[in-house]
Amino acid sequence: MRGRYTTMASQELYESSRVSGLIAHLYDAAIDDALWSGTANRIAETLGSTSTVLKLHGEGARVNLLECTDNLMVAEREQAWADDWHRKDLWVERSVAYGMSRIITDEELVTPEEQARSGFYQEWLRHLDIHHMLGAVFPSAEGAIGVLGIHRPQDAGAYTTYERRQAALVLPHLQRALRLGQRFAAVSQSHAAALQALDRLDTGVLMVDGAGRVIQASSMAERMLRENVELAVIRGRLALRPPALHGKLLSLLQGAMDTARGRIAKPGAALSIPRPHRMPLALEVAPLRPSASAFGEQRPAVLVFIRDPEAPIAVARLRELFGLTRTEGVVAAALGRGASLEDIAVNMGIGLSTVRSHLKRILAKTGTHRQAEAAALLARSISTAFDEPARADRPPLE
Repeated sequence: MRGRYTTMASQELYESSRVSGLIAHLYDAAIDDALWSGTANRIAETLGSTSTVLKLHGEGARVNLLECTDNLMVAEREQAWADDWHRKDLWVERSVAYGMSRIITDEELVTPEEQARSGFYQEWLRHLDIHHMLGAVFPSAEGAIGVLGIHRPQDAGAYTTYERRQAALVLPHLQRALRLGQRFAAVSQSHAAALQALDRLDTGVLMVDGAGRVIQASSMAERMLRENVELAVIRGRLALRPPALHGKLLSLLQGAMDTARGRIAKPGAALSIPRPHRMPLALEVAPLRPSASAFGEQRPAVLVFIRDPEAPIAVARLRELFGLTRTEGVVAAALGRGASLEDIAVNMGIGLSTVRSHLKRILAKTGTHRQAEAAALLARSISTAFDEPARADRPPLE
């Protein structure tokens, strides 16, 4: 008798450890969404089942299939049929009426007679070799209904009270993990949007620490570092040439860092970077104050903005914006860069009178009246021309 109880206790301890491992996995997957793949399999295995589905039912009969075991996947030619049955899921409909966040089984939702005549059972579940169900519906983000469905075939037997208790232990952690995952996804989307916005600016943007170590660099900043010998990243730190200019940069960075830390900063936040036979680069710094959270305060940092007044302007975008012809677009881009009419004529190999004719039409199409007014509008209406590979494809700064 004692041996029997010992065996039962060992089995329960083993199953309890499997449930604990599943719960830990749910939170790990919430942090790293790459781990969500396979979660349905782990739930099925932990609860002695053959299949599991996690999905969201939203407004307008919209269904978002988050994760399911491989045996619930259908061929592409059957996908519309499967989508229709997901929308008409009888278990979901009955579970909502039964109560949110409550563990239920199929026996509590339908009678054997209804099961025998239901198209949901006879057409859909029979195709998937599903008969018994253990699961719950629960509130999710944006008014959607979360669905956890755990299944096994008829010959595996109905779910026991013990298995219901196990599912009840897992359910609240699954709900929290999904909420965390949705929040992390929203933060990730905001982060991606911010990076894309920086990459579209005609100003190079770097985030550095007080010693000039580069933490993040926009696409334009990386391009400027490659194309201007006056700029460099040496051992991970932003550097300027000559050394005297670099000393001024360090002074600006330290002042901005002091401001970020809440101290009184030294005056000065801008620097002109001379270039031989070219207009100078303009560099500005700004403090990035840390934001406090329950998990510790972020590090203070400095934002460095670098602008090249000679950067090429996107001719195609100017033409789109103001309805310019091809030649007018080239002239307009040169005007936006500050070129004189004489220089434009020489560079394009056309007469000065022809350039003046183009200018007259550009003034009319942009609604401006003077060359300087048009040049200012053209320079500020569009980002500089920039066609780089996606951020993930670019090599990191050395």
